[in-house]
Amino acid sequence: MTEAHVRRLLEVYGDERASAATLLCDRHPADAVAFTVVEPDLTGHDLTYGELRERSERFAGALAGLGVGPGDRVATLMGKSAELVVALLAIWRLGAVHVPLFTAFAPPAIALRITGNGTKAVIADADQLAKLEPSADLPADDGRRIVVVGDAAGGALSFGELEAGAAPWPDAAVTGGSGVLVELFTSGTTGTPKAVPIPLRALAGFQAYQDFALDVRDDDVFWNAADPGWAYGLYYAIMTPMATGRRSLLLHAGFSAELTWAVLEKFGVTNFAAAPTVYRALRNADAPVPDGLRLRHCSSAGEPLTPDVLEWASSKLGVGVHDHYGQTELGMVVGNAWHPELRAEIKPGSMGRVLPGFAVEVLREDADVVVEPGERGRVALDLPASPLLWFRGYRDAPERTAARFSPDGRWYYTGDVAAKDADGYLTFASRDDDVILMAGYRIGPFDVESVLQQHSAVAESAVIGVPDALRGEVVVAYVVVRDGVTADAELADELRRLVKTRFAAHAYPREVHFVGELPKTPSGKIQRFLLRKRHAS
Repeated sequence: MTEAHVRRLLEVYGDERASAATLLCDRHPADAVAFTVVEPDLTGHDLTYGELRERSERFAGALAGLGVGPGDRVATLMGKSAELVVALLAIWRLGAVHVPLFTAFAPPAIALRITGNGTKAVIADADQLAKLEPSADLPADDGRRIVVVGDAAGGALSFGELEAGAAPWPDAAVTGGSGVLVELFTSGTTGTPKAVPIPLRALAGFQAYQDFALDVRDDDVFWNAADPGWAYGLYYAIMTPMATGRRSLLLHAGFSAELTWAVLEKFGVTNFAAAPTVYRALRNADAPVPDGLRLRHCSSAGEPLTPDVLEWASSKLGVGVHDHYGQTELGMVVGNAWHPELRAEIKPGSMGRVLPGFAVEVLREDADVVVEPGERGRVALDLPASPLLWFRGYRDAPERTAARFSPDGRWYYTGDVAAKDADGYLTFASRDDDVILMAGYRIGPFDVESVLQQHSAVAESAVIGVPDALRGEVVVAYVVVRDGVTADAELADELRRLVKTRFAAHAYPREVHFVGELPKTPSGKIQRFLLRKRHAS
């Protein structure tokens, strides 16, 4: 069943006659609901495929009037809204390329993503407009047009007026499976963000993840709470639900634990996906778990779930959270799948097994040779055996692209370290550059962080390696405590003892720093390199 489904998906999304607007919108019944847009007051508005087609055809006509054509970049600096979905479909109707901008980005991060790639227009929410004002990062005379959702100011164009006044664009662009839909930048966890061109055929892998790992069904109330400014939200909260024609929730509001609980309860969510930070926030919130939850599946991606969150979810939500693993360049490739034909025993700490359409192995540190079961090594994808792998390189970055692939073209190196046991379960250890080398020992940050999270006073934690004259490196921990907890030397000593007794005597943190928050990427991944810089300063 799985192999046949993978082949069918590749045929649909890899076809040379494929059209993104057709596949994501026009082929679905006009009266079918694409999204229920939920407002902060918990009112909801159903957005049908017929409405999306009509509105996106008009907005495509407006963009064409601004000079946007095939291959041009159009960026969105927008929260989750009906206008965002309309904008994306309009961009793809023209054969243009979408550049996502996370609304938490500061102007320099925005400039990095829209300069040097020929971005013709930026569509922004009104409360984001100030970030696009001319500066040293964003020159005033670059010809880029600004379109604002809400009150336009400073020469910006109104989204609503453009949409209302434009003639509908008559044709849905045909790009074929190799046509680029999105240019999404990597999180920058280990350096300057890189531009990842995402082709239409990538939707085959995205849908396979929704079908196999998330097991989204026609009668599900599906909600992926991730922000569409990063990969997990864009791929699986926006693109894939439209590809499958299934209804999804879209929360037009920022995150709060209380609002999340309310949406889960009122809208009867049965299939929920979110980053680990969301589950931790729900666990730490004062609000009680609602009695009327209907959750059937819960899934997580972005960073490994620590055992304490898994235990909390099983006891409080009535359903475990299944951990999944992927990258911007891949989509999701490993997971504790929910589909009945793939569902298996959950091994605590494991991110699951390889998903259909991919082949993931663990290689030796010094050679492209598969390690023995249970041995840690470099996570890599076997390209010939991974028909759903679509990434072929970064834009205008040949050297960085070459570093991702083996010289013979067989392997794609993820840059992550993990172990794969005899049953095929992979357990994440760390990023390559996050590994702590102490006196000949390789210490994965996740191992130590998982132990620290077991302490009732700890809300979040991150560990790094810092230089040490005797041992090469030693472990240093940064800890965020829960509300009401006194962060003092006594607690620091308790945490050191906990690591010694629950993990390994040599791996305890030589220093424990209590902080208000941890630096993270927009996707919620801890930026340990910033902690290393902080410690060195």
